[in-house]
Amino acid sequence: MSGLMLNEDNSHFFGSREADKMTIEGLKELLSHYASAQMKEILFCPNAMRVNVKPDNPYWQPIWAGYDSDGPDSQLLFKGSETDNAVNRPRRWVHNAWLLNQKGIDPYEIWISYAREKNISPWISMRMNDVHGAHNPDSFMHSDFWKRHPEYRRVPYRKMIRWPDAALDYGQREVREYSLALIREYLERYDIDGLELDWMRFGYHFRPGAEEQGRKLLTGFMQQVKDFAENISAKRGRKIKIGVRVPSRPQAARDLGMDAVEWSRRGLVDLIVITPFWATIETDMPVELWRELIDDNNIILAGGLELLVRPFPDAKHDYNTPETARGAAVSLLYRGVDRIYLFNYMDSETTMPKGYQEVLDQAGELDSACSYPRRHVITYADTHPPGQPAAYALPAKCDKDRLAEFRIHIGPKPTSGTSQAILGLGKDGNTDTEKLNVWVNGNKCELAQTPDIPTHPIVHKSAAFAIPDSVLNNGYNLIEVLGENGEPYEILWSEIRIDPQR
Repeated sequence: MSGLMLNEDNSHFFGSREADKMTIEGLKELLSHYASAQMKEILFCPNAMRVNVKPDNPYWQPIWAGYDSDGPDSQLLFKGSETDNAVNRPRRWVHNAWLLNQKGIDPYEIWISYAREKNISPWISMRMNDVHGAHNPDSFMHSDFWKRHPEYRRVPYRKMIRWPDAALDYGQREVREYSLALIREYLERYDIDGLELDWMRFGYHFRPGAEEQGRKLLTGFMQQVKDFAENISAKRGRKIKIGVRVPSRPQAARDLGMDAVEWSRRGLVDLIVITPFWATIETDMPVELWRELIDDNNIILAGGLELLVRPFPDAKHDYNTPETARGAAVSLLYRGVDRIYLFNYMDSETTMPKGYQEVLDQAGELDSACSYPRRHVITYADTHPPGQPAAYALPAKCDKDRLAEFRIHIGPKPTSGTSQAILGLGKDGNTDTEKLNVWVNGNKCELAQTPDIPTHPIVHKSAAFAIPDSVLNNGYNLIEVLGENGEPYEILWSEIRIDPQR
């Protein structure tokens, strides 16, 4: 049976609530917001570099380490925190986690217990290599281990260009042992159904060029995790599952050292989440290939939805709508995922501007997602091994002699309603939409009234073309575009929109 999984990240609750919500009832209230009929599992993330509770091991620090609850916002802990713009309200986060600890409340124990009351399976998700705020070496988020050992980072030999340059290098034994200490604590401390290792925060775990050697080390690491889980499972009399979040493409995952296919063949994982990193939702993940390579129906395969949508890397980010989220979910479910996994789809701040509840109620099952308008948009894969060129369908140019082509997966073809091919044009090209010729699967589509929906902020002008009945295929469909004169069109956006109601 399909359904939803949701990741509640390490900062959202603490950074989005007032102090008076730091109670057992306040904790339960959060979970109640997620308890839709389609929600099967919730994965609670207690850590990035630091942990939101007081760790039992001596290697990791709580998020409030060094915090003076009576001190000013300018205290040393928050030095430079105004640059940590990816973080929910630094002081509020730190203070609320500290306050719960002062009250003797472990939020994850409460959430785990209450999830079971709601018939939702509780998991812990561990971020394996988070480097939020790496541009600020004094950030309150950074661990003592990271600060004291720059030699353990991926790229210690040059200046940091991107945050993942400052990630820890799992090629070093000390780094692996450091992470294993927290994994062991999570397994011993919490009565969970599963532990997810989030290798996509931030997805780069070895020195550039050392990924092949790292792949073998990470497989050995996963074996240790499996052994820990089996020992705890034997004591509790029930299995604790192990999950991983990895890049959307099997080859990219392998080439980055995250060989989830090998892990599945060795029986080391029970859940594999294929996903983009952050920059965009990915609407064409090769689910069928993953299924063939894994070849084990007992492993849960989940398709990860990210909150943002971009047609290509240089485009400004924008948020998904219920229609674009449903479109991605429909395609993934039709292709064979067991779960739709929501990342950055939380109940406030890091969430969709409108229609959030629609996603919780509709996106986890094929029938419900297909019952409402859905948009299948062109995006791209945002995670690649160092040095590997990336492919993007957009931007594209077309004129009378130059063809633009877009291959879009829609899941099941519609049996009723209307369908349109929608193109978004840039201001630096021809915008005469009446001179565009559009075919879908070789069938001419006439210019139609553009629906009153946003495409993307980069689009200067949108044009919709009516797709004749019975033209669309199950799965992939091809849009072809030509102009009628020599002035080229700049195409920045392409989608197929399906409305099951006429």
